[in-house]
Formats: sequence, C-alpha cells, structure tokens
Amino acid sequence: MLDKIFEIGERPYSEDDAEWDAFVANHPHGSILQTTNWARLKNRFGWTSHRVWLRKDGQLVAGAQILYRAAAIGLVKMAYIPHGPLVNWDDEEQVTVLLNQIDQSVYKRGASILKMEPLLWQSEAVMTKWEAICQQHGLLPNTDTIQPPNTVLVDLRPSSDEILAAMKQKTRYNIRLAAKKEVTVRQGSLEDIAIFNKLMRETGERDAFGVHTPMYYHAAFEIFEPKNQVALFLAEYDGRPLAGVMVFVLGKTAAYLYGASSNEERQRMPTYAVQWAAMEWAKAQGCHWYDLWGVPDAPEDELEANFTDRHDGLWGVYRFKRGFGGQIQRTIGATDRIYNKLVYKLYQWRRGR
Repeated sequence: MLDKIFEIGERPYSEDDAEWDAFVANHPHGSILQTTNWARLKNRFGWTSHRVWLRKDGQLVAGAQILYRAAAIGLVKMAYIPHGPLVNWDDEEQVTVLLNQIDQSVYKRGASILKMEPLLWQSEAVMTKWEAICQQHGLLPNTDTIQPPNTVLVDLRPSSDEILAAMKQKTRYNIRLAAKKEVTVRQGSLEDIAIFNKLMRETGERDAFGVHTPMYYHAAFEIFEPKNQVALFLAEYDGRPLAGVMVFVLGKTAAYLYGASSNEERQRMPTYAVQWAAMEWAKAQGCHWYDLWGVPDAPEDELEANFTDRHDGLWGVYRFKRGFGGQIQRTIGATDRIYNKLVYKLYQWRRGR
C-alpha cells in the first residue's frame, strides 16, 4: 500500500531536486529527459514544468516530470512527459495512483492533451502488457512521437578493441583514416559553444533540417556541465573545427543528442573521429551504453534492407550510426491521454497537415 503521496510545486528549482535526480539515475527506465536540469533547460525556452511523485516507506518509488506548453494556435495547451512516467508498470495500484496525480497536475494547468513517451524497450511481451494498460486506463497508444522511438545502442562494456571489431568495416576504417589524415579531437568548454553553433548552422543548411537557436546549445552546456553530465567534443584539422558532438550522461548511459559538421575537409572523416572520441570518453566515465539517439522509425528488417538504397529523411543518418555496431532498439512509442476531444481533433489536424 502506498502510504504517502506528495506533489511538489511548479518551479524547477527545489530542495528535492538532488533526491529526484538520484531516483531518475537509478530507475531502470530513467533518462536524462526526466532530470531537473532538463526541466531547467526547457524552462528557458517556453516550457513550464511540474513534478509529481509517490513515496513508499519514505522512499521515492514513482513519479513524472511534466512539461507544459501552449501550441502556436493558442487553443491547445499540451502536457508532455518525455521518457516517462517512471513507474513500475507491473504494479497496478502504483500506476493508478500516479496517473491520478498526473491528471490533477494537468487539470490544474488547463492542458487538453497529455503525451507520454515511456522509455520502455519494445518486445512482444511488453507490447501485450502495454496494450492492456492503455485499455484499462483510457490511454491512446501508437500516436505521433516527439522523441525518436528507434535508436542504436552501443555496448561500451567490452574493451575498446572489441568495440571497434564489432563495427562495420568501413566505419572502423574511417576512424583510423581520420587519425592518419591528422584529424585531432579535443574536449571543448563553454567558450567553444560558438564554434559548435557555427557548425550546427552549416549542417542545418546543408542537410535541410531545423536546429535550435544558438542560445539553446549554450544553455544546455551551461546547465549540465557543472555536474559533469555533458561533454562537447570538437574534431579539428590544422586548427580548423570540422565536426562536433554534444553528449549527455545519466547513470550508465551516454546519449548523443546533438552533432554537426563542416562542409570542409569531409574526406578526412572528422565525424567518425569525434564520435569515437565521445564513445571512449563515455566508457571512461563508467557508462555501459552509448545511445546514438534517433534512426528511421521502421522495423529492423526494413532498416537493413534499405541500408544502402534510401537517402531521404534519417536514412543517411542511419547508415552513419549503424556503422558503429550496436543493437537497434525501439521504445513502445507515444501514448496520449485526452482531456478535450474537440481540441484533440484540432491538434491531430495540425499535426497531419
């Protein structure tokens, strides 16, 4: 029996932050996206945040950090739980009470839609259980996602030589080629974010995808760096920056969230060098997994069948990431909880147009 339930205020800064972050780091489904610092980052860019939790015998056992934002049309206020909630999905009572706490938070803040994206890896058994949970609690599964559900996880526990041996031959060759072509990699500081931003703009223009504002990457590094939860790596040749990655760490997982490269000297393979340097750093930090974060949302057999043929969307990114070995994993995807059906139809129309 859950004997105590506590709800905290909306502000992201509180005396409970350290306890919450320790809970997230040690939870089997914990993620950097459920940490206090992630809320701090999002609070600077148009989101508000609120946290609910459950305790048993004085210890945190479940909870969710909820982000809130009004949509551009001004009518749809959305609640969002990235990589959460954190709960024992096998404990029916725990799930019921936590969802009730989440409902209260959403009602108080006037949101019409709640989108949840638990970090649960998909399997036949998990999906069967998840379908039953959704049916029991009135959740709408298989909705549009915000975080990429498909990823590649590289196991960092073997030796560096074994990790290299598990990569595709061309990737391993390109890592070594970068060294032969005098590409060096260094760990950057806050002062280097301007360089990273320039590379991001160049990458976005070249590959036609959106990037965050320069202040976003600066804020991300500034917020996470004091706790050694982020590292910036820059690959250079002759003093010129050619590629960069920003990697975030929580518990035993390092996640590659942001990366960029120059149009210059691409034949020197700087993107391979900088990615390998980040992996070696994560391994030295004691991480067991390196999350390459985001490949096309397709079954593994389709991914492999289109490995060399597809060039649209994330397929080029997939070829690059898949070369580092690892295993393809897919989360259960997104699930919506609807509080206003009319507004939800408007949301669907906007997302589908």
